[in-house]
Amino acid sequence: MKLPDDLVQVGFVFGAYGVAGGIRVRPFSDDADALLHAKTWWLDKPSLRAVEVRRAKLHGGDVVTQLPELTDRNEAEALKGTGVYIPRSEFPVLDDGEFYWSDLIGLAVENLQGESLGVVADMMSNGPQSILRITAAVSAESGDAESAAQERLIPFVDQFIIKVDKEANKITVDWGLDF
Repeated sequence: MKLPDDLVQVGFVFGAYGVAGGIRVRPFSDDADALLHAKTWWLDKPSLRAVEVRRAKLHGGDVVTQLPELTDRNEAEALKGTGVYIPRSEFPVLDDGEFYWSDLIGLAVENLQGESLGVVADMMSNGPQSILRITAAVSAESGDAESAAQERLIPFVDQFIIKVDKEANKITVDWGLDF
């Protein structure tokens, strides 16, 4: 199978499920629709390869499935820590105003005053909401190490997120430079 050029890591194998080689996948999102509907997953252990998904279902906060190549619990346990990837093109379509975390990473962030806060380096969740992890964009000329080390965490909630413009690769926030 040809390697898709739009693979996105959506979770990792957390451990075995049952005694017949089932695996438990911890998704990176509260909404595991991409994992539940994809017929092929890509695993990165021992090397990146496609695997057929027989049937995936939610179990607690995890997704569980049985892969045809696994026949017992020991084989499933050996995959613990393996990254699980799905082509971005196979993600379910979102409603207006909804975003996949992978679509936000790399976007520039500026406040209402037009001041640059940096770029979205990562996303995380604290339970009730998602959080943007912003790192300062440092130009090669300035090499400002102090700015490069600075990090901002901004809750991804309407109070602070004014506009996400994916076409302009920019997020406008109500957030001061001194926060």
